[in-house]
Amino acid sequence: MPRLSFSAQLTALWTLIAALCGLMAGALWLMFSSALIERVNTARQEAVSACAAAASRYDLSMPRRGETNTDLMHAVLDLVLIGAEGIEGGFWSNMPAAGGFLAYAFPTYTGSGMKRDIPEAETPLILRTLDTAARAGATRHDESSNGPDAVIVVACPVPRHADLFVWMLTRARPPLGPYGERAASILAGVLAIVVGAALFLALALRRWKRNLTRLEHALAADGDLEQSKRLDRLGEGDLDKVVDALNRYTERAHRLQRQTDELSVQLAQAERFSTIGKMAAQIAHEIRNPAAAMRLKAENALAGDGARREAALRTIIEQVARIETQLASLLALTQPVAIRATDIDIGSWIDRVVQVHLPGAQSRRIALAVDVDLASPDHPATIDAVQVARALDNLIVNALRHAPAGGHVTVSARRASSERGEVLRLEVIDDGPGVSTVEREHIFEPFVTGRPDGSGLGLAVVREIASAHGGRAWLAADADVTRFVIELPWRTY
Repeated sequence: MPRLSFSAQLTALWTLIAALCGLMAGALWLMFSSALIERVNTARQEAVSACAAAASRYDLSMPRRGETNTDLMHAVLDLVLIGAEGIEGGFWSNMPAAGGFLAYAFPTYTGSGMKRDIPEAETPLILRTLDTAARAGATRHDESSNGPDAVIVVACPVPRHADLFVWMLTRARPPLGPYGERAASILAGVLAIVVGAALFLALALRRWKRNLTRLEHALAADGDLEQSKRLDRLGEGDLDKVVDALNRYTERAHRLQRQTDELSVQLAQAERFSTIGKMAAQIAHEIRNPAAAMRLKAENALAGDGARREAALRTIIEQVARIETQLASLLALTQPVAIRATDIDIGSWIDRVVQVHLPGAQSRRIALAVDVDLASPDHPATIDAVQVARALDNLIVNALRHAPAGGHVTVSARRASSERGEVLRLEVIDDGPGVSTVEREHIFEPFVTGRPDGSGLGLAVVREIASAHGGRAWLAADADVTRFVIELPWRTY
C-alpha cells in the first residue's frame, strides 16, 4: 500500500479533527436536549401529582360544596408541597364575585421563611394554563423557557367544587444540576477552542500546502533549482530552512563550477606546457629538414648556372613557406585562446562557414552538406564565432582531405541537453577511411598526424578552442563514418 505524503497526512489529520468537533457538538446537543426533555417530563409528572393531591385533600377536608376556606387551602398546600422540592402552587377560582388567586404556598423556597407572594414573571403563564383548564374542565399543563430553565405550570379542577382549581408551578433545571449552566459554558468554550484550533490548523495547512507546491515546482526538472537560480524564501520557518540549505547548495555548486572551470583552464595550460619538450624536439625536426634542403639548394645554386639558381630559389621559397606555416600553427597553439562571446544565430553563421569550403569540395567532387536542428531556441547561442569558426574550418578541411572523390561531408549543429545543461553540438562527418585505433588515442595531441604533409596541429587547436569555451572535442566511436564532435555550452559567459 503506498505511503501517504506529509501534506496528505496533515489533510487527513485536519479532517479527523473537524469530524471529531462535529461529533462532539452533536453529542453535547443530544445529551443536553435529551436530559432536559427527561427532566421536563419528570417535573411535569411531579407537578401533576402534586396538583391532584392538593385538589383531592381539599375536597376531602371541605365536604360542603361552594364554600372556600383559605386557611385550609394554605394548610393543604403546605402539607402537599413540603415534600415536593422546588414546586410551588395555589388555589384559584374563576367565580365572578370572589375569583382570582385565593391561596399560594412555596414551602421549599430556599429564602428566609415561607414564600407567600405569587411569582409575577410567571403569572401570565399561570393564568393562561388556568384558563385552558377552566374551559376544558380537566387537568391541563403549559410550559415556557426562562433562560436555562423550563417553567412548567399544571392546573387541575377541585372535585365537587365548581370554578375552583389548583395550580402548580415547577422548573426543570439544567441537566447537570445547579452548576449545569457553568459546566455547559465551559464545555461550549472548550468546543469553541477546539473549533478555533481546527480552523487555525486548516489555514496553516492551506498555507503549508501552497508553500510545498511552490517548493515542488522550484525543485522540478525545469524549475529554478535546475536552472541554478536562487530560491525565494516562503515565509514558513521550517520550509525556509530547506530553502536556505538549497540556496547554499546552489551557491556551493556555482563556486565548485567556477573552480572546475578554472582548474580546467589550468589543466589545459599545464598540458600545454608539459608538451613543450616534445614540441621543441618536433619543431627542431620540422625546421631542420627544410633548412637542410635550403642549404643543399643554395650550395647547388652557387655552383650552377642561372637555371639551377632559379630552381634552387623556388625550392628555398617553398621551404620557407612551409616553415612559416609550421610556426604560425605552433604560435596559435601555444598562446591562450581569448574568448569574446556574443549572441549568434547558429543557422546563418554555420552556412557562412561552410560556404567558404564549397569550391574545394566541388573541385574534388565531394558533396558538402549542412544539417541544422536547433529545436526553435527561445534565445540564441552565445559563443566566440571567430574562434569556433576557426575550429570548424580545421575539421572541414580535415574531412575534405580524407573523404574520397564522390564522397560526402556533412556539417551538423544540434541543441542538446547534457549533465552541465544546454549545449551546442557541432559535428563534421565524412565517409573517408577513418582513424586507426592507435591514432585515435592521441589524435588531438600536437604533431600527431596521419598525413606526411600534415603539421599535426589542426586538431590540437580544435581541442584548445573547445576547452576555452568550457566545452570539449572528441572523435566519436562510429563504425561506418568518421565523426568529429565539438560540444560547447549553449551560453558561454
